[in-house]
Amino acid sequence: MSRRYAIYDVFTDTRLAGNPLAVVFDADGLEDGAMQRIAGEFNLSETVFVKTAENPAHTARLRIFTPGRELPFAGHPTVGAAIAIAEVTGNGQAGPSDQVSVLEENVGPVRCAVRLGAGGAAFAEFDVPRKSVRLDATFDRQALADAFSLKPSQIGFENHQPTLWSAGVAFVMVPVHDLAAAAAVEFDPTLWERCAPFAEGRLASAYLYCRGGVNHNAKFHARMFAPDMGISEDPATGAAVAALSGAIHAFDRLVDGHHPLLIEQGVEMGRPSLIHLHLDISGGVIAGARIGGEAVRTASGTLDL
Repeated sequence: MSRRYAIYDVFTDTRLAGNPLAVVFDADGLEDGAMQRIAGEFNLSETVFVKTAENPAHTARLRIFTPGRELPFAGHPTVGAAIAIAEVTGNGQAGPSDQVSVLEENVGPVRCAVRLGAGGAAFAEFDVPRKSVRLDATFDRQALADAFSLKPSQIGFENHQPTLWSAGVAFVMVPVHDLAAAAAVEFDPTLWERCAPFAEGRLASAYLYCRGGVNHNAKFHARMFAPDMGISEDPATGAAVAALSGAIHAFDRLVDGHHPLLIEQGVEMGRPSLIHLHLDISGGVIAGARIGGEAVRTASGTLDL
């Protein structure tokens, strides 16, 4: 049976930048093992499978796979799939248009808003389905430094310290001193496995971040490493940014109000990505969080399976 697919570069408006994503349409009938093998065939950080929604009021059911395992939630597949579905259903419309969809993921329903342009990149934003929560963990600064080929003095900045957070997928948030430290990282997955905690049944992934960015509009610069997912390094990680929201508020104590934050990632990989994070703070806590970004289609075809 032939199934349509498309490749999108996500969290960028430029082809061959950002984080590539495979979107497989017409995925009804595919079993878990088949989806995992297809994800391995594409060998991208994530492949998303679009199925018929279980709730007829929703737009679609999504299954998200890395080359190594299935994820309950991920940001760049949510953005990319929302845009891909909107482009398929919106073909023939003249000029820009807005669409709202609800996508069923293993984490739960995710509400997305999509802005389609007249051509080129589109923009999608989704409500983070779970608030970021801090998980119990302690860290050996020397062991962390060794895993990233850094000095212990390069781990942490201001009052930011390594912590473990999850908004559906667990990440160790590793603050590093500055952009130079982030660029100097040489990740050792073996050493990481010795010092990283297990969280939610899996080895936690690493999300390094520092203030500023190569892009002068960026508030934070980040890198992500996930050996347990089969990802050596990821150009853009929405689920990690969702988790990062908790760390940002915990250490920076944002005042009540709306806070737009731009996070850059993938710079060291030559695939610069820009992830929009919006935090609404009320009563000293995160009342709501949204993540958004652009995506552009780079390829399309069929799987003959």
